[in-house]
Amino acid sequence: MRLTQQALEQARAVGANTDESPELKLAEDKFAKAKADMAGQSYKDARMQAEQAELDARLAEARILTRKSQEQLNVLNTRITRLRKQLQLGDAQ
Repeated sequence: MRLTQQALEQARAVGANTDESPELKLAEDKFAKAKADMAGQSYKDARMQAEQAELDARLAEARILTRKSQEQLNVLNTRITRLRKQLQLGDAQ
């Protein structure tokens, strides 16, 4: 359960939120179910729900990090293109 909680916190720390990340919402729902299963002494079900929640949270984190990396790559490519155009203009003069 502690690992699942940490995975949820890490996903939120990198910017995942339930509005933009359905995986995080799913993870939170499964974690709540795991807690309920623990309270009801359904330990096997709680463990399965917690493990699934952890994986969903890690997926949410990975998707956010991938999106941020892609955005940074796009910015760098735009800058490179701009510099190339400037260099071509300088060579033409």
